[in-house]
Amino acid sequence: MIDVSDKEDSERAASAYGEIKLGKESLQAIREGKVKKGDALECAKIAGTMAVKRIYELVPYCHQVPLHYIGFNFSIKDQTIECVCEVKAHYRTGVEMEALLGVEMALLTIWDMVKYIEKDEKGQYPTTEISCIKVLEKKKDI
Repeated sequence: MIDVSDKEDSERAASAYGEIKLGKESLQAIREGKVKKGDALECAKIAGTMAVKRIYELVPYCHQVPLHYIGFNFSIKDQTIECVCEVKAHYRTGVEMEALLGVEMALLTIWDMVKYIEKDEKGQYPTTEISCIKVLEKKKDI
């Protein structure tokens, strides 16, 4: 772990982005609230939030950051669902890793929620794909 003890606490924020490509049937089920396991986007938000709060247990050298805000925004497009996760804290290190993990876990949860629809006749996922995961913005002293 990097020693940040000589750094001053400051306002930190980061946002990350990612998307999941799904079939029309899955997207329709999500839009209409007809996914068997429940509300896919609400579950994704909860799972993403839980992951962000526990990143220090999952990524070996991440600091345990006292978080002030975790937010998610989902946009359903023609072939994808886009996810943005924003994280804020007042601490000595940034929160971009937390935002990235939030996006990843949210998208993975969506996949899990609709995998019964996405599978082909052989039980494979030929078109389902999580991609474009990136940091949109990182801020310090906001």
